[in-house]
Amino acid sequence: MLKNEFRYFLKNQKRFVRKYKGKYIVIKNSRVIGAYNTEIQAVEQTSKREEMGTFLVQKCEPGDKSFTQTFHSRVSFG
Repeated sequence: MLKNEFRYFLKNQKRFVRKYKGKYIVIKNSRVIGAYNTEIQAVEQTSKREEMGTFLVQKCEPGDKSFTQTFHSRVSFG
């Protein structure tokens, strides 16, 4: 799950870094649906309107050192 979202990030990484460098972007259905200063903000805010496990949170940095890990949870925030 979320392979397509990660592929979308990789395909567009350079463009995203120019626009969102240092932010945590949220990707769902091959589009960026949010950009946040912290990973926690990204998850908390996005989970208010999207089901957990249906979106990817990725730190927007060049290279592969900032690739995030995927965690699946059945617990929602708030």
